[in-house]
Amino acid sequence: MLAPTYPFYLANKPEQPNTDLEVRDKYSGEVVTRVAMAGEADIDRAIAKTVEAALPMREMKAYERQAVLQHCVGRFTERSEELAQALCIEAGKPIKDSRGEVSRLIDTFRIASEESVRIYGEVLPMDISARGAGYTGMWKRLPIGPCSFISPFNFPLNLAAHKVAPAIAAGCPFVLKPASLTPVGALMIGEALAETDLPGGAFSILPCRRDGARLFTEDDRFKLLSFTGSPEVGWMLKAKAGKKKVVLELGGNAACIVDEDIRGEFLDDAVARMITGAFYQSGQSCIGVQRVLVHESLYEDFKERFVEATRELKMGDPGDEETFIGPMISQKEATRLHGWIEDAVAAGATLLCGGHRDGAMLEATLLEGVDSGLEISCKEAFGPVALLKPFSTFDQALAEVNDSIFGLQTGIFTRDLYKAQKAWDVLEVGGVIIGDVPNWRVDHMPYGGVKESGLGREGIRWAIEDMTEVRLLVVRTP
Repeated sequence: MLAPTYPFYLANKPEQPNTDLEVRDKYSGEVVTRVAMAGEADIDRAIAKTVEAALPMREMKAYERQAVLQHCVGRFTERSEELAQALCIEAGKPIKDSRGEVSRLIDTFRIASEESVRIYGEVLPMDISARGAGYTGMWKRLPIGPCSFISPFNFPLNLAAHKVAPAIAAGCPFVLKPASLTPVGALMIGEALAETDLPGGAFSILPCRRDGARLFTEDDRFKLLSFTGSPEVGWMLKAKAGKKKVVLELGGNAACIVDEDIRGEFLDDAVARMITGAFYQSGQSCIGVQRVLVHESLYEDFKERFVEATRELKMGDPGDEETFIGPMISQKEATRLHGWIEDAVAAGATLLCGGHRDGAMLEATLLEGVDSGLEISCKEAFGPVALLKPFSTFDQALAEVNDSIFGLQTGIFTRDLYKAQKAWDVLEVGGVIIGDVPNWRVDHMPYGGVKESGLGREGIRWAIEDMTEVRLLVVRTP
């Protein structure tokens, strides 16, 4: 069960000035807890404290930063079921998926603890010409300074962790704005951090309304803004961010290719993985399978199996161990996507299964024959829907993947090494996953996209690079 109220964290300490933010059970719609909301004055005070903490954070030894992260690993492990139940309630995520996200939260902090003691530099030879004779160069990485983080609702624990954990590893103080729909997970991370020896002001976790969050983007005391969310909001924030470095992890309408050599048991495997790829946590993942491209020689066989498997998915209470499809994050979002489905059918698409909505519950839905110009095809659906389409040649399928304003990750089921290599060369995406769906991710790998899908990469090592600056030293020997 959730606590009746939760404080926010300002300069490492809990504060409960109000209980203004209602958090609802996404399945029942009932208010289950209330959270303190920060105003602009609170945010300003938190930023000032991060500035004060910048030098003490920089001066922390690597083993001290590692100890903070290891403490969090231990606390999250001890509280894993509590964290999963909280996530199930506030996000409406099926309990099995919630437990999976908690395991990734633990992985992310564990990886950060390992990376915190191996932030390396290099010796740089200078004698590439006579002018450099007698000189030696070397460089190291230093923390960039105070960071602003904005995390989304769909992975309230792990996507916050992908900002918080590398910041601690790098020695950067930060202020985090969690999503107002799902703030509890981030505040539970704050509970663990507050038990550590981080310098005063090293972290603040401040739920706030969007109209009160101006300072997260515009305040020049921040040296980096890392945002995960919608493309519309992300690019707007970048335009307002000023001189600070900006990292954006945005949306997608990920495609998955099933090539002609995927037959028999390999086709069974592709269908099973595609079910997970399209409908895991009700499709609310920026790398969830939205467009399914299947070679024409096996299209009908694949479609029959995929439709049958989709119809068998259990939809209902996310607290039920057997539930696969829970509610979308809100009735508003379910209504929006249901409208897109209806628009596609009205324009001539075939509804293969699903398509019905009850409040925030939207059935797992498959469509074929969808016009590529419709919103459900060219925009991010971010819900339990996938579109099927046959292709004739592998090159045609690659072109279809690239015919998108997004470029996050792509999954390809093929047994042909040369086709896999070609896809890696040709596809305009941040990652190509062979033999699996595009939403496969392990938390140490470089993750991010191109085009409308964002700027920069997450994954602990790559996030640390963004959160540090290279400082050069040159020594002349007379």
